[in-house]
Amino acid sequence: MRARFTDTDYLSAAMAIAVEQGPSAATVASISQRLKAPTGSFYHRFASRDVLLGNLWLKAVLDFQHGVSVALDAGDGLAAALHTPRWSREHLQEARLLLVFDREDFVSGPWPEELRERVAAMTRRMKSAARRRARAVFGRDGAEERRLADFLISNVPVAAVREHLIRREAPPSLVDQMIRTTYSAIVADYRVRHGVANVI
Repeated sequence: MRARFTDTDYLSAAMAIAVEQGPSAATVASISQRLKAPTGSFYHRFASRDVLLGNLWLKAVLDFQHGVSVALDAGDGLAAALHTPRWSREHLQEARLLLVFDREDFVSGPWPEELRERVAAMTRRMKSAARRRARAVFGRDGAEERRLADFLISNVPVAAVREHLIRREAPPSLVDQMIRTTYSAIVADYRVRHGVANVI
């Protein structure tokens, strides 16, 4: 007999609640009530609310990372950095959901093995992209370039949008300006220090 509700139904209901009321409102009871499904049906699919949110978090992360990857494939480091505020504006609730967990949260704890493996695979892909990030920004992929590129493409944009996401507001255009200014300053400093006339 075909199940009345699928995993996707539960994930969609949880996201709908998170959009309307914030991630903390996506409880087992509220999700089940949204679907008009028995609570037991929820636990048949997910071990806990955190496991459901973990799956939803991973889905959002992978969607976000796709845009960064496209920019890196084009060799455009600045576009990769600016993807964070742009994606956050277009997917405000998903962006806020990313604040709920960090990938390190999945290293231990009562997470299903399948979810831990998916997060681990995502982490491996992120780490393997370090050289791509460095080449997109500096045209080189040494240790210094990898560290600086990670700072420019990951650390700076996330820090710039975080306070706005916490306040449930879309990052303003000033955030893009801040990212551009920081990006340009660090790349310019790198050029001077290394005597590089032209950096991608």
